[in-house]
Amino acid sequence: QVQLVESGGGSVQAGGSLKLSCAASTYILGKCVMGWYRQAPGKERELVSTISLGGTTSYVDSVKGRFTISQDNALNTLYLQMNSLKTEDTAVYYCAASIYIAGGRCVSRYWGQGTQVTVSS
Repeated sequence: QVQLVESGGGSVQAGGSLKLSCAASTYILGKCVMGWYRQAPGKERELVSTISLGGTTSYVDSVKGRFTISQDNALNTLYLQMNSLKTEDTAVYYCAASIYIAGGRCVSRYWGQGTQVTVSS
């Protein structure tokens, strides 16, 4: 059973930086995309960034130019470098692993437990 464990969250002042990590307990067979999501209090979970097996990245508009997603496939670890943090970035951040299923679809299958990021003004 694959387990994803996030770390690196914490409290920081606006303008500061944090780097989140997400370590998978084992190689994820059939992995297609890794992603970071976040959920702020009273809001729905939001997709923040994704990275494909080949390294193609995507970002939600609100974090473009400030966040960078990366992965180390040898270590089975996903990262999210967050710079110029804003109070609106405050949320629980989750990593997720998507795998290919029958029909070639890429769907989210494994989730981490989340790590809190709090940005104060």
